[in-house]
Formats: sequence, C-alpha cells, structure tokens
Amino acid sequence: MEYVNELDTISARAAQKDAALKVHRLTFMEATMMVVGSTIGSGVLGLAFASRNAGWPVLLTWLVVAGFFSIISMLYVAEATLRTTKPLQLSGLAEKYVGKVGSWLIFFSVGATSFCSLIAYTSGCGRILSEFFGISLEMASCLFALGATSVVWLGLKATGVAEKYLSSGMTAMLILLVGASLFSARVPVADILYAHWTYAVPVFNIAVFCYAVQYIVPEISRGFTHDPGKIVPSILAGAGISFGILALVPLAVFLMLPVDEISEVASLSWGRALGSPVFFVIVNAFAFCAMLTSFWAIAESFLTNMIDRLGFKSETDIRTRAGCLAFIVIPPVLLAYSGLVGFVNAIFSAGTFGGIIMSILPVFMLRSARKHGDHAPCWRCGWIAHPIMQFLVVVLFASAGIYAIFSLCGWLPAAW
Repeated sequence: MEYVNELDTISARAAQKDAALKVHRLTFMEATMMVVGSTIGSGVLGLAFASRNAGWPVLLTWLVVAGFFSIISMLYVAEATLRTTKPLQLSGLAEKYVGKVGSWLIFFSVGATSFCSLIAYTSGCGRILSEFFGISLEMASCLFALGATSVVWLGLKATGVAEKYLSSGMTAMLILLVGASLFSARVPVADILYAHWTYAVPVFNIAVFCYAVQYIVPEISRGFTHDPGKIVPSILAGAGISFGILALVPLAVFLMLPVDEISEVASLSWGRALGSPVFFVIVNAFAFCAMLTSFWAIAESFLTNMIDRLGFKSETDIRTRAGCLAFIVIPPVLLAYSGLVGFVNAIFSAGTFGGIIMSILPVFMLRSARKHGDHAPCWRCGWIAHPIMQFLVVVLFASAGIYAIFSLCGWLPAAW
C-alpha cells in the first residue's frame, strides 16, 4: 500500500455543490466506530452457537482469513472513492465504473442485506425492551424503530457521533464481560482449545459474512473529503476492533458454558451463566447496543444509496429524506411480526447473495477506476491489488456463494 501527494485534487470533492450527497465532516473516532457499528450486530451473539461443534480455534482461524480478504475488498472501494471527484455511494460508484447492471446489482444487494439486518435488529431490540419494560413486543419494536430512525434522520454527522459514544460504551461492556468470564470460567481451557476441522466449512461461511460492510466505506470517504489520508487508517482501526469483538464474545461464552448449554442467542445463556442479575443486564445492554449501532450504520448507508441510485436531487430535501426513511424502516417492522415466514426467509437468502456481490464487485470497480477515474488518488492499494490477490478475493466469496446454494438445495453433508 502506498501514498502519493494528490491532496489538492481530492479536496475538490468538497466543492461539488451539485451533488445529491453532501459533505459532512467526520472525526477519526467517529469513522472508526461507524465501521465497528456496521460489523457488530446481532450476529456476534450467534457465533458461539454456530461454531460450537467446530470449536473456538476453527472460528478464530476463519475470522482472520475472512477478515483479511474482506478488508482488502473494502480498501478496493476506498481507492475507487479516492479516484472519484463527486461524492457517490456504493451503487453510484458501481454505475460509474462497471455500468448500470453492476449498479443495480449493488443497489439490490445493499437493499437485501439492509432489510434482513433491520428485520433482525428491530425484532431483537424489541424483545429486549419488551422484557425489561413489560410492554408488548410490537409496541417495543415500534418504539425502538422510531427512536433509532430519529438519529439517522439527522444525517451522517449525527450518526457518526452516536456511533462513537455507543460503540465505545459497547466495547467497555465487552471488556467487563470477558474479564468476568475469565475469572468465573466454568469450562477448562483445554476443552475450549479443541478443534474439529470436519465442521470447518460452515464456520468459514459464517465468518465470511461477518465483515460484509463494504457499503460503509463511501460514507467514511464522504466524511473525510477534508482529510482523505484518514480514510484507510479508520477502516483498518474499525476492522481491528471488530475482529477483537468477534473473537472475544464467543471465547467468553465458551469459557462459561459447555457446548450443549449454549443457546442460539448467546446473551440468554451467557448472562445467566455469569450468575448475577447485574451481568445479565450488562449482557443484554451489550446486545442492544450491538444491534442499535448496526441499525444506524445500515439505515444511513441504505438511505444514501437510495438517494444516489434513484437520482433524487438532494439528501437534504425533507420529503425525499422522509419518504426514503419510511421505505427503509416501516417494512422491516411489519415483516418482523407479519407471519410471512417464507417471504422473510427469501429476504434473508437474498441478503446472503447480496453480501457476496458487495464483496466481489469492488474488484472490478477498482480495475475500472484505475483506468477511468477522475484523478490520481492520494492513496493506492499497492500489493493487495495484485491480480493474484484480486483472484483470491473473487474465489473466496464465490465459494461462499456456492456453499449457500448447496445449503439451500440440501446438497451438503450432514456435518455441514
């Protein structure tokens, strides 16, 4: 990876007053925590259950491998944004560099992954609020969606500030919970270090989708038009913190619970195993914060993708913003309790393939941006953009897609 002195060219992006997406300055911490908030959602609480047969070392191995190649994919997007004068979201970049088909593929990918995530977060946070405040599940979910959406309504800067404080608090809670699990461990360390590679393939596929957050990179780039040199460090810092959380939460669960006692959503069994009502509250608060920060990042990104892809004049137009947010938030609330299981499952399947598309298309976006970009960037990917690395990115995520197809068709061995 290398830097070149082209800051004067990049700063011209801030002068694009006709752009639909406006420039909103972010700090390094805000951008870093937006990456963390995008990555750490409800899925982190299911990693222990999903990898219980394979073991923590297998999960850790795949988190390292999948994280490495996902970061490479994100950095491809970062270089493409740095070669582009006008602030664009992922779908806009795709249209510019791979054409309308690629743009619509990215747009529907972002939409599918956003809807399936928002359904999960609305339902999950609704359950926590319902449990703690004694209100109906539907009312709790509606209140959550209303409160969370109010932050997104205020824009990129407000979302960044909210992510900074809540993600920092979430990290502090995690340190406390992991520390408590280490001191109160019920399972011998030797048992935790077992590795059954027979079950490695399904764990690999889970790890791949932990990092499918390429859509957040253009938002970070838009927030750093004044200082583009911070884009890559903030992505790397956010990915590093995310890796730590993704690795430590399952470890803490494995320390406290035998394999046959791990619940599908770890906050339930983990909180009870710690043996104190205080820790049970902290575990659920961590889960709530994980889902809320992801809700903010995903909704903000989907909002700007809609404005960019559908050609709205400006993100600051009140009717445009209200209409787009209503489309983004209301369907997940309704679908979470609609009983349309088949339809919801279809959305989740679409989200799986959407994550694959978002991970592979940046390879082709980067190749085109290097030929047809608006200007030379202040940063280039260097060796991670070597054709062999690009090939490995495509193979890795395409393999995840093939696995998903085989899984849907019931063609996998029993162990997988």
